[in-house]
Amino acid sequence: MSAHCNCQSEHCDPQRPPAARYRRALWVALFVNALMFAIEVAAGLSADSVSLLADAIDFFGDAANYGVSLAVLSLGLAWRARAAMLKAATMLAFGGLVMAQALWAWVYGTPPEPLTMGLVGALALAANLGVALMLYAFRDGDANMRSVWLCSRNDAIGNVAVMLAALGVFGTGTAWPDLVVAFAMAALAISAGWSVMRQARRELAWNVA
Repeated sequence: MSAHCNCQSEHCDPQRPPAARYRRALWVALFVNALMFAIEVAAGLSADSVSLLADAIDFFGDAANYGVSLAVLSLGLAWRARAAMLKAATMLAFGGLVMAQALWAWVYGTPPEPLTMGLVGALALAANLGVALMLYAFRDGDANMRSVWLCSRNDAIGNVAVMLAALGVFGTGTAWPDLVVAFAMAALAISAGWSVMRQARRELAWNVA
């Protein structure tokens, strides 16, 4: 049974057009994620941090996902489910890319600079908590809405992990805390991607039936 079947809120009705405030929230989220992508790429390269670069790629993917969500906002359930499948594939690809990057850094990388990691991680956490709070009311909607909420949730978790990695790098003088966090963020993205993919497939099957 689809995840929206037991929903009592108007946001969970797959046939009801999303509210105007949801559209505004998506535009704000898109802007915040695009800005943080640029900041974290610069900081990650400067600090030689794989977890910061992983988080930057995640910000880029989320900005693109919010753009896709805005494009299909007024379309039917089937199109929104197809968009969710595209975003789920992006999340899965992100997870694989980060794992590959972390493996490369494990062999050839150097310990990152922890102060930059911690400061940028704190800034990213503040940005993502604001976005997650805006989108919290829509977390139980269709697969497209669910993918947006999961992206925001994963980002906030990832930011806390980056800050913990910064403390670990500072305390040990090694790169392994940064790499462990990068692997964990990749696993989280893959898990969320599969979750959204399964729900989107159920919604497509329900729509056909």
